[in-house]
Amino acid sequence: MGASTPPTYEEGDPRLSTVPGSGVAAWIRVADAPAHVSQTVELRGWVVHRRSSGKVQFLVIRDGSGVMQCVAGVQDLPAAAWEECARLTQESAVIVQGVLRADARAPGGVEMGLRGLEVVSVAEPYPISPKEHGTDFLMDHRHLWLRSSRQQAILRIRAEVIAAFRDFMDGEGFLLVDSPIFTPSACEGTSTLFETQYFDQKAYLTQSGQLYQEAAALAFGRTYCFGPTFRAEKSKTRRHLIEFWMMEPEWAFATLDDVIALEERLLVYTVGRILDRRAAELGTVERDTTRLERVQPPFPRIHYNQAVERIHQAGLPFEWGNDLGGTDETALSEQFETPVFVTHYPAAVKAFYMEPDPADARLCLACDCLAPEGHGEIIGGGQRMASLELLNRRIDEHGLPHEAFEWYKDLRRYGSVPHAGFGIGVERTLAWIAGLEHVRETIPFPRMLYRLRP
Repeated sequence: MGASTPPTYEEGDPRLSTVPGSGVAAWIRVADAPAHVSQTVELRGWVVHRRSSGKVQFLVIRDGSGVMQCVAGVQDLPAAAWEECARLTQESAVIVQGVLRADARAPGGVEMGLRGLEVVSVAEPYPISPKEHGTDFLMDHRHLWLRSSRQQAILRIRAEVIAAFRDFMDGEGFLLVDSPIFTPSACEGTSTLFETQYFDQKAYLTQSGQLYQEAAALAFGRTYCFGPTFRAEKSKTRRHLIEFWMMEPEWAFATLDDVIALEERLLVYTVGRILDRRAAELGTVERDTTRLERVQPPFPRIHYNQAVERIHQAGLPFEWGNDLGGTDETALSEQFETPVFVTHYPAAVKAFYMEPDPADARLCLACDCLAPEGHGEIIGGGQRMASLELLNRRIDEHGLPHEAFEWYKDLRRYGSVPHAGFGIGVERTLAWIAGLEHVRETIPFPRMLYRLRP
């Protein structure tokens, strides 16, 4: 039977023989059940677990929108259906029909009095049991682990984060303009590029859509892209993925201060929306929401020089001029209850296109946003270089091929203006909001240093 084709039960069908009025019931989702109490409905899903007390069988069914308990007495089902129900295993696929009734003790406050049952498939013994499993085992079975209530809660929060990002940017007047995945050149440095063959020439998987967004912003004023990005970083930390998703806005005529204020508004909006719309999921992952409720503006801003002082005060060795590492970011972010902006990094540790700090030529107008509770950097951005002369010099200093950036330099030749933007990572942001220890749980199928499957 096709997944989208409802069964056509006729009058007198034994599977519906005790349903008042017989006929075909409406197919609904568990999430919509409260609106159908006292009605005969159909659910399609999978068995979470089954138990029996002799003359009564209890099935808990999930359909992706929620779970529902279905109860059948021995007289409620024909003998054949009763026996089929008794042989159901975890993750067996079923179509059930029955009358919904309110029950405060049931998940979602509604349960079904089972009157019809069709077994679509009986599952083999399920490899993920209630006992403790190691991380490697669960990651090897990620395609099945996604069915667990915790993983589903995380991915629902993820979907809400993404929707919040896009709704916010649309509301701020930014236009979605897609950036390509195949690129002819580097954006964040050549050491972390994935090279591939593009017919008779080399191409790379994108590290960022930013350069193309700069072109789009000079056409539309305010734009953003959203999509996957790739970094061939040989990092095995709780914050690193090889493939991750970013939203990247670019804003013509904007300055560093403009984009910092935009980032702050974005985070306040996103956290507030998750608290409002995904409270149940936050409860499933046992997130302390009082910490999220403190995410209110204004966020603290500290200069790179101040950050170095705070790192030293935390007892960590750190040399001025270095980029902040994960341990440094953790030490800083633990000192604040809200996200914190670190600004004016040394130019040597940032990308070639960053605008120099007019007050100190060693620095640039860059900013990272660190999430609290030790989660570290979730946003990186700043003001982009507007001068063609300076851009040429930086390309030379970084040893990059000029021919690959001729199109990018055109943006400085034809109507160059100050402009700024940032990139915000979905996975790190989600890890912070949901209170997750490792980013591997923040994406359906994570790609990490030693993991390409499933």
